[in-house]
Amino acid sequence: MTTDPLRAALVCDLVEEYWPSMDLFGEMILEHLRGEHAGAVAATRVCPPFRGRLTHWPLVRGRRLARNTDRLLNRFWDYPRALGRLARQGGFDLFHIIDHSYSQLVHALPPDRTVVTCHDLDTFRCLLDPAHEPRPRWFRALAQRTLAGLQKAAVVICDSEATRSAVRAHDLVPESRLRTVYAGIAPEFKADANTTDDAAAARLLGPADPHGPPELLHVGSNIPRKRIDVLLETFAAVRRARPDARLIKVGGPLEPNQNRHARALGIADAIVALPFLNRATLAVVYRRATLVLQPSAAEGFGLPLAEALACGAAVLASDIPVLREIGGDAVVYCPPGDTPAWARAALELLDQRQAQTETWLARRAAGIARSTRFTWSAHVKQVVDIYAGLPRD
Repeated sequence: MTTDPLRAALVCDLVEEYWPSMDLFGEMILEHLRGEHAGAVAATRVCPPFRGRLTHWPLVRGRRLARNTDRLLNRFWDYPRALGRLARQGGFDLFHIIDHSYSQLVHALPPDRTVVTCHDLDTFRCLLDPAHEPRPRWFRALAQRTLAGLQKAAVVICDSEATRSAVRAHDLVPESRLRTVYAGIAPEFKADANTTDDAAAARLLGPADPHGPPELLHVGSNIPRKRIDVLLETFAAVRRARPDARLIKVGGPLEPNQNRHARALGIADAIVALPFLNRATLAVVYRRATLVLQPSAAEGFGLPLAEALACGAAVLASDIPVLREIGGDAVVYCPPGDTPAWARAALELLDQRQAQTETWLARRAAGIARSTRFTWSAHVKQVVDIYAGLPRD
């Protein structure tokens, strides 16, 4: 007896929101579903076109209020209506919302056939910890609607045990509906060099020199939980000991207040700010980095840490459960926010790198080996098993 493939709609982020990690997540799942599970799942990417309203008005188009208003209207008005029409047409057996911050869309879908991937609890922080995340009433109402959508989903996939534990600690979703499925690392992130990609990185940063000045690297956005203040202060301490060091910041320019902080520390001219890069070029930047810093106060998975390990880079990271979970013994950890400890550890690691100590080389080999457990093939295989457990239309 032949069973037709499950018709799966991958509900992806609006491209105009430019959230590279979520775009990557949807892209990898779709690619591996089509490449490795086409007989079991017929996957379709779903994302309606972004409708600009205020951003089309000449007087306000460049203002943050106009952009944010259009984002909210698209998320909470246009997208649910487009998705609801698609669900009523009956062309899909299941829906997979790949970003929990879009969980308000569950209200437009059959919840018993909807899966949501939860990456962290940032979206709900104003509800879970209002003292530290104060927000206006309208914002909390939207967050509550998003959380209610997450709570309706048939299955919530967490991409780390730390995220799953946080969901359970706040009693947001019953244990029976939670699954842990580790995110993967794209194939471009590996320790082997590619001369074509090396040339692309050299155009941005200059020629690589293993014996040259140290390059410290941070990959990620500038949102508060990334603790850019700790990053800048750690780098300033390194510069006092190693005046030739520079900081490569991938993820766009610093915010104005962060720029002021960098100028006050006297390090602004030693920071190279790059936009989010294509994966092949970013892999080269990881490989040439002397040390990768991840001082985040919170993460859902810690993808830059995993990518850096796969590329053979040394990583200094915050001692938080999720980064311990992903990095294991291959990473050196410091207490979150403890800048003196970060400075001491960074300088010690730079000395180890310069001397190519056995500890340095062993940690590099351990990082490469550890990264192999995070693959998109393994992730998607588990996701397909989850799909198979849902009722069909």
